[in-house]
Amino acid sequence: MGEDEVLQDDPHRRVVRVGDTVHRPLHPWSSTIHELLRHLEAVGFAHSPRFLGIDDEGREILTYLDGESGPDGWAKVVDEDGLVAMAQLLRDYHEAVRGFGDVGDGEVICHGDFGPWNLVWRGTEPVGILDWDYAWAHRPMHDVAYALEYVAPFRDDAECLRWLRYPEPPDRRRRLELFASAYGLTSTDGLVDEVIEQQRLVLARTLRLAAEGHEPQRTWQAEGLLDDHPKRIEWSEQNRHLFDL
Repeated sequence: MGEDEVLQDDPHRRVVRVGDTVHRPLHPWSSTIHELLRHLEAVGFAHSPRFLGIDDEGREILTYLDGESGPDGWAKVVDEDGLVAMAQLLRDYHEAVRGFGDVGDGEVICHGDFGPWNLVWRGTEPVGILDWDYAWAHRPMHDVAYALEYVAPFRDDAECLRWLRYPEPPDRRRRLELFASAYGLTSTDGLVDEVIEQQRLVLARTLRLAAEGHEPQRTWQAEGLLDDHPKRIEWSEQNRHLFDL
């Protein structure tokens, strides 16, 4: 047998591939995520990894989903086919998870980190969803708004061109409408406010996790990686005309 392939080498989360499986460190919430993955397997949702157990080093074992992921995901959603397919996958996930878990009225277990980097792609088709550690009970619109922040995107032109793989400034309004329609929304009314609200909510949650000593949030805060987040919210508020009808 060959050497393990390191998929992620962060000090707080070393992830390795062993054959057709992935071994990841456990977290306090991991058992809850395992129940979620078992549910998705039971209902036949094909796009989540399967939970296979715990290895002799105390790591969770998941099935490996073959394809492109991580930074490669950004280029996939520049293409409108990838953008639409991503929205359809999110809708399918919400349908698969509806009724599972301890959720309030109108809530589902959201993925919580549904960005293009956490999808497994084959061409412009997302075939898998990775990294379920941020799953939590919330309105489905939270996942929609979170995704839209990154794929509309709610970023300035310079960042779109330099980092997000766009060849020219994106038509943010069209992209928001395409994603919303593909997800199944009949109106985009209030979507910009939803995106801004989830930006605030995610920042507050990240700061709380950092204060509680969780990684990687504690390191993010210590290294100043969260300092730009209030500026992102401010940019969204000041540039809503790029998205609103």
